[in-house]
Amino acid sequence: MSKPRLAAIDIGTNSFHLILGEADTNTGKFNILGRERELVRLGSGSTDMKYLQEDAIERGIEVLKRYKGIADSAGAKVRAIATSAVREALNQNEFIRKAREATGIRVEIASGVEEARFIYLGVLQALPVFDKRILLIDIGGGSTEFLIGFQREIIYDISLKLGAIRLTQRFFKDSELDSKSIKTCRKHIAGYMAPVTRESKKYNYEIAVGSSGTISNIANIINIARGGEDGVKLNNFTFTAKELFETVDIITEAKAVKQRMKIPGIDADRADIIAAGALILEQIFKELKIKEMTYSEYALREGILFDTFEKKFSGKSGEYLHNIRNKSILHVAENFRFDKEHSHHVTGLAMKIFDQLKDIHKLGNLEREYLEAAGILHEVGLFVSHSQHHRHSYYLVRNSEMLGFTENEKEIIANIARYHRKSHPKVKHVEFSKLNSEDQLIVSKLAGILRIADGLDRSHSYAVKDLNCTVSGNEVVIELEGSDDKKDLELDMWGAETKKSLFEETFGMKVKLM
Repeated sequence: MSKPRLAAIDIGTNSFHLILGEADTNTGKFNILGRERELVRLGSGSTDMKYLQEDAIERGIEVLKRYKGIADSAGAKVRAIATSAVREALNQNEFIRKAREATGIRVEIASGVEEARFIYLGVLQALPVFDKRILLIDIGGGSTEFLIGFQREIIYDISLKLGAIRLTQRFFKDSELDSKSIKTCRKHIAGYMAPVTRESKKYNYEIAVGSSGTISNIANIINIARGGEDGVKLNNFTFTAKELFETVDIITEAKAVKQRMKIPGIDADRADIIAAGALILEQIFKELKIKEMTYSEYALREGILFDTFEKKFSGKSGEYLHNIRNKSILHVAENFRFDKEHSHHVTGLAMKIFDQLKDIHKLGNLEREYLEAAGILHEVGLFVSHSQHHRHSYYLVRNSEMLGFTENEKEIIANIARYHRKSHPKVKHVEFSKLNSEDQLIVSKLAGILRIADGLDRSHSYAVKDLNCTVSGNEVVIELEGSDDKKDLELDMWGAETKKSLFEETFGMKVKLM
C-alpha cells in the first residue's frame, strides 16, 4: 500500500508556509518530505486588518499557485488553513473565492482557539512534553495564541489581537522606533494581556513553550550571542528571561530597520516587524513571570498535518481526535440545556439513514460527523426561544467555541442545524450564501436526512426503534420498526411525511415511509 501524502498550507498574516508530509498508516505517524516559506504580508496595508488589500490578495494567490504545483508534483492532497488576517477581514470571501478559482484550493479559516489547538498538536510532535503541563505561546503577524495543556487535554486557551505586523502598523510608522512609541506599545500589550494574566494564575505549568517566527528569530539571536552558529536547527532550544530582555534591549536600541539588519542572527524578512514581536514576548514574560522558554520548531503547519492524518486514518490517535470534536459538541449542547434524549434519538436515526444510503448521497466520514454534530445541536436554539428556534440554533452553533472544527466546518454544521425545520436552503439566505456551491449541496443533503429523522420523533416518545432503507428505482423506501402496534408510529410517520420534501428535491427521488 502506497503511503498517502498531504500538503499543509499555513496562510499566515506575515508568511505562507507549505509542508509536505507522508503518512504511515500502520503507526499513525508522518514523515516530513519538504518545506517552503514565502513572505506575503497578507495583513499589511490595512488599519487593524479589517480589509485584505488587493495587492496582498494577489501576492497570496501567486504563492498558492506555486504551492499547488509543488503539491501536485508530489502527488499530495492540499489542506490550507488561514489565520488572523483572513479571519478578521471583512472581505475574506473575496480571497477565498479567488484562491479557489485560481488554484482549486479550498481555504479553511481557523478560529483563534482552533489555531491554538493546531499549534499544540504540532508542538507535541516536536518536544518531549506529552507528560508535562505546558504553557504554549505563539506570536503571529496578527494575533498571539495562548494555551495551557496536558497530555493533549486543553485546559485553557485564548487568542489575543497582538501580532508583530498589527502592532508595527499601529505604533511604529515606517518601522521606525522611538522611546515614546515603545512605552505606549508596552502599555497596550500589558492591557490586552489582562485576561491571560488573571486566568493563568489559576493553573500551574511545568514548562513554557514558544513557537513560530518571532520566537524562532529571537532564539536564533540568543543562540549566536552564546557563540552558536547562525541558521542551525533550534528545536528544544531554551533561553532565559534575562537573555530575552537583553535581546529586546538590543532590538529596540536599533531605531531604524537598517540598524536592526546588522543585529547578528536577525531574519532580514522580519527586521521591520521584529521590534513589535519582541515587545510582545517581553511583556508576556513579565506579566506571566516566565523564567525560561523552550522553542518548538513545529507549530501550526505540522499540527494541520497531524490533525488531517488523524481525521483520515483510524487508530488510537484518530479516536482521540473524534473524542475532542465529540466532547466539544456535547459541551455546547449541555451549555444550552438541550433535550438530550430527543437529540440523541434523532441523531441515531439520521446516522442509520446516512449509513444505509451511501450509494445515494456519496458522502464520506467527515460529512457523517457534520450530520452527527448538527443532529445533537439542532434544537439548542430553544435555549433562546421556541419561536424561530432553528435560526437561534444557527447563531448559537456558529458562534460557539467548538474544538476540532474550522470556521468553515462550523458554518456547515450551523446551516444543517438551521434547516432541520421550516424553510428549505435558499441562496438568498445570507448564512447559506456564505458557503460555496459544494458545501451548499452538502448542507442540503444532510439537512434533508436530518429533517426526516427529526420528523420520525415528532412525538418525542422515541417510538421508532429502528429503520431500514432500501432503494427501488426512483424511490427510497424507509421501513420503520416500533412496537407491535403501528398506530404508535402514526404521529411520527406524519412528522416525517411533512418534512421529507427537502430530501426529495435534493436527491430527485421519492420517499415512502412504511
